[in-house]
Amino acid sequence: MVVKDWAPQLEILSHPSTGGFMSHCGWNSCMESITMGVPIAAWPMASDQPRNTVLITKLLKVGIVVKDWSRRDELVPSFTIERAVKLLMTSKEGDQIRKRTVDLGGVVRQSIEKGGVSRMELDSFIDHITRNIF
Repeated sequence: MVVKDWAPQLEILSHPSTGGFMSHCGWNSCMESITMGVPIAAWPMASDQPRNTVLITKLLKVGIVVKDWSRRDELVPSFTIERAVKLLMTSKEGDQIRKRTVDLGGVVRQSIEKGGVSRMELDSFIDHITRNIF
């Protein structure tokens, strides 16, 4: 399914039938996809997106590149998209990527729960900035 207008992205990413997410790799979209355990088919378009694509595909290994940033001015033929989707959804490499994404999503979700490292850091920051207010 291709959605060109606004869509309830978190609801879609959290649905059990969502097997992958073709994304421009904006930071919020990357975080939402990882948090929901959904691998990313990266297609950067501008700004921080090429760097986020490297993080997603090379460092975290929770996605694949659909269109490399160096070829951003070229048209993308349908077989390129088909190849990316098949790689992500039907290959051994795709299986590994999906497993890593699910595992990382679990770690991220734990970090924001009470007692999780991100939650504790946020609580500490809030305590720090509000200590002289009350």
